[in-house]
Amino acid sequence: MVALATPFTQQAGVEVPLLCGAMYPCSNPELVAAVSAAGGLGIVQPLAMAYVHGHELRAGLALIRSLTPKPIGMNVLIERSSRAYEERMRRWLDIALEEGVRFFVTSLGKPRWVVERVAAAGGGGVVYHDVTERKWAVRALEGGVHGLIAVNDRAGGHAGPRSAEALIEELRGLGVPVICAGGVGDERGFVNALRLGYAGVQMGTRFIATDECRVHPDYKRRIVEAGENDIVLTERVTGVPLAVLRTPYVERVGTKAGPLARWMLRGRRTKYLMRTIYGLRYVRKLKRAVLAGGGSRDYWQAGKSVAAITRVEPAGAIVRRCREAVLAAR
Repeated sequence: MVALATPFTQQAGVEVPLLCGAMYPCSNPELVAAVSAAGGLGIVQPLAMAYVHGHELRAGLALIRSLTPKPIGMNVLIERSSRAYEERMRRWLDIALEEGVRFFVTSLGKPRWVVERVAAAGGGGVVYHDVTERKWAVRALEGGVHGLIAVNDRAGGHAGPRSAEALIEELRGLGVPVICAGGVGDERGFVNALRLGYAGVQMGTRFIATDECRVHPDYKRRIVEAGENDIVLTERVTGVPLAVLRTPYVERVGTKAGPLARWMLRGRRTKYLMRTIYGLRYVRKLKRAVLAGGGSRDYWQAGKSVAAITRVEPAGAIVRRCREAVLAAR
């Protein structure tokens, strides 16, 4: 038994329990708007908005609002890397709240300050947190979050260690909605995730191969042509395994971090410096991936859902097809 109405759709105010995951560098305003307009929930990635697609956050949110009045969300990356970064993220959160955003996805840190700021703004704001296992879920719930994004071992970007099936069993009974993130690339996978007990599904890679996504056509083509075995994990971008498409460049440079980087990441004091260095490289390399074609020396993020992606199409068509599949399965 599956249904369109879930605890997630009630909290988010959407019709279809489907999120377009926040993706650096792929989350341009037109993509976010297209998913929300079709009944799902598009999630803004503020770093991508400002530093890849060239929109000051408030202006970017206004552009989305000119395309759809329906709910959107925003990603808040809360890892402690520098004071300037923290202040910028807090300012972006305040702008989003001022502009009426009431759904937030936090990741990479302790979400309590986000929860408190959202609550203080009023309007029934909701915060979900990315987790890869139960211990992180428990800590997030101690911080007051309202739901969980369960990132499994088939996700693009920073994947988790567990399967979707194992992860939902591990997170049952925590009293909040749980979203499946990773490995879903079509309506069949969408329905299967809801049958497992998830309150919704987050798709990322599937929405890169859409008309509205502003990445280079070569990137979209590679996603459409790729199979599961074309997804590899590399440590050379952020210092921890990142799921990317296998390319001649990735094979040539290898997937392991260098010895100095590994040593710095193990140190209590040096790991933050190393993460900052990796972060700067990450932003630069993945930004070029949006603009560069097949000769790129950079990395194209993708998850194992590529196996189910067969064409580039409008984002709204994906949302509507998922909706119809749920209605047919009831």
